[in-house]
Amino acid sequence: MRITIPHPGQHKGQRTARHGGRRFGKSAGTALLAALLLSGAMAVPGHAQSRNDQASAREEMRAGRTLSIREIERRIMPRMQGNEYLGFEYDGAASAYRLKFIRDGQVIWVDVDARTAGILRVSR
Repeated sequence: MRITIPHPGQHKGQRTARHGGRRFGKSAGTALLAALLLSGAMAVPGHAQSRNDQASAREEMRAGRTLSIREIERRIMPRMQGNEYLGFEYDGAASAYRLKFIRDGQVIWVDVDARTAGILRVSR
């Protein structure tokens, strides 16, 4: 037999879900699950999506449809002097690279067209 002692603020008979050592009411757990599903966070694991994007980038580059990340970096880095380069992501659907920089604690994202190396957008 299992005895559950209610936490302060928990009504008698209310179910709880255990997560990371904390207890959440049933409605909080349901809301969290719904938020994850709606955000797409559970749709594709990050490492799987990353592999797909890498494969897509290689395939596009080999076919001559996009520039390599090294070529993109060679063209963009001189424009971003004074910023520390942190890395990149590739979006196969948009045929664009997103380069990440930091300066004075502020992150700067530079979206670059993978076909032309033209800067599409800079966001801070």
